[in-house]
Amino acid sequence: MRFSVKVLGTAATVAAGCLAGLGGGVAHAAPAGADSVYAPSALVLTVGKGSDAATSVVQRAVVLNCAPTAGGSHPSAARACADVNAVGGRFQELLAAGTPGMCTRIWDPVVVTADGVWKGQRVSWQHTFGNSCTQKAGGSVFDF
Repeated sequence: MRFSVKVLGTAATVAAGCLAGLGGGVAHAAPAGADSVYAPSALVLTVGKGSDAATSVVQRAVVLNCAPTAGGSHPSAARACADVNAVGGRFQELLAAGTPGMCTRIWDPVVVTADGVWKGQRVSWQHTFGNSCTQKAGGSVFDF
């Protein structure tokens, strides 16, 4: 019995020493570099069937990155970034700038959303159009 206690005590001491030695070898994350010159501008844009974003079925979604260069999965990223920049990131003003042309007045609601960050500011916006034709009033931003 005495031998077992002595062996267990020695094993515990060796194990504790090994574990303490592991702590000294842990790699630490390098400090973050200088902040980017550009404020982040990355948005997730969606188009869905329905009258409310909370209950609509999303049909399409794209990512729009605008700083430092236009990119993402949006098919016309450069033009869409220019449109959003022209209205200072105020998506409601995109609607006033666009003209949908001749559209029927059939109620088949389409909801569009923009969520993310625009020039460092959090954005969460949604709008319901009467149908997909009137949705074109948003210009290139929601044309995907």
